[in-house]
Amino acid sequence: MREFENNALFWQKLDTIFLSSTLTIERPKDSSHPKFKNLIYPVDYGSLGDTIGNDNAPIDVFCGEMKNKTVQAIIVSADILKRDCKVKIVLGCSEEEIRSILLFLNQTESQKAVLLRRGNEVPEWASNS
Repeated sequence: MREFENNALFWQKLDTIFLSSTLTIERPKDSSHPKFKNLIYPVDYGSLGDTIGNDNAPIDVFCGEMKNKTVQAIIVSADILKRDCKVKIVLGCSEEEIRSILLFLNQTESQKAVLLRRGNEVPEWASNS
């Protein structure tokens, strides 16, 4: 099953979604969560216009300070209070910013998150040769 893990074709699709959408930052770096004032966003946080995530809202994005704004990872979070899972895109983040995002998302007992980094492998079944 390794051939299905983290292949380039998946990331190309995410690039297309990102590049054809408008990024809107709703919560700038160091701003507090609207409901939980003690939760401070470590990087800019927003969404991609004209997209639909699993919660019927636009796809969420964490956007770091690096100039290269490419999709470098996704974060999948599970929340037992909301009884949901969400996927968030990570753009232009340094390793320190990624660590801060994961600490931010994993600080409560009700929600935990994992990071899936971009790969560049193309499985044999996807090649044109």
